[in-house]
Amino acid sequence: MVGRYFVNSDKIMNVVLAAEESAGLQMLRLLAGSKHRLVAVLTTPPQPGSVAGVWNAARNLGCEIWPAELVKNSALGEQLRSEHVDIFLNVYSLHLIHKDVLASPRLGAFNLHPGPLPRYAGRNPVSWAIFRGEREYGVTIHRMDPGVDTGPIVYQSVFPVAAEDTALSLSLACVREGVKLMWRLVEAAEAGPDNIPLSPQDFARREYFSGEVPGEGQICWTWPAEKVVNFVRACDYLPFGSPWGHPKTSLGSQEVAFVKASRSGLPCNALPGTVGDSNGSGVYVACQDEWIVASKLLVDNKYLPAVNFLRPGDRLAG
Repeated sequence: MVGRYFVNSDKIMNVVLAAEESAGLQMLRLLAGSKHRLVAVLTTPPQPGSVAGVWNAARNLGCEIWPAELVKNSALGEQLRSEHVDIFLNVYSLHLIHKDVLASPRLGAFNLHPGPLPRYAGRNPVSWAIFRGEREYGVTIHRMDPGVDTGPIVYQSVFPVAAEDTALSLSLACVREGVKLMWRLVEAAEAGPDNIPLSPQDFARREYFSGEVPGEGQICWTWPAEKVVNFVRACDYLPFGSPWGHPKTSLGSQEVAFVKASRSGLPCNALPGTVGDSNGSGVYVACQDEWIVASKLLVDNKYLPAVNFLRPGDRLAG
């Protein structure tokens, strides 16, 4: 698998990789199987009981491992210069990197961003794209500068978003396309700096997203059904945790989170938030314009089928 990404070149580069999650793990394995010298891997130590991640994989491969937060320290810049680092690759590591570190590698520091810059800069762009009903999305490799997601674009890949995509499935598409682009950058860098394309971002089109959650995490039943379902999809990273949690509502004093929901296509004239009948896949809930079908809920920290909790005539607040 690794070999198909290689080009014919005798250039061996000194590489430092800052990496997390599955994208970082894939990039680590590609670099470890290449001819390049992996100087060090910056990553987060595993938490007790967590699945094996980048740290354990790097240790098993015999790599030098440094704590991820070192990128915030200007002293790392001098260390990179002493190691004659050619290129610094950031793959899903979220620490803000010190400007002295960014300036140290001979060819520069580059980031894999899970969104199409300049429109989707910042945090949780995948969730925001689904919530906003995007039908096209993408990933970006950009050269890093002291700003957040502001450096010139090297490569970008754009792909369709399906109506049934969740935050998890769209994130996996970003990983698949993003790792390919990052390796394409490595190939270009082997041939020298002039082979790395750099296109300034059009900041008139820039949108930056911080850590806020739409509606403070609450479902508004007067929204159109498409928006409600998009909110549920945007939070759906199952079986993994979601940075947004799950969209919440309440039934009386009981908080209820919607985990899985879909559009029914059936118009309704019931009061928004009214629970209707059940069908083979879930329970109908009234929105502004049509019924949605709720199939999975989270109640008292337990996942359960919606039919086991909601009853016709119930009224959900929010």
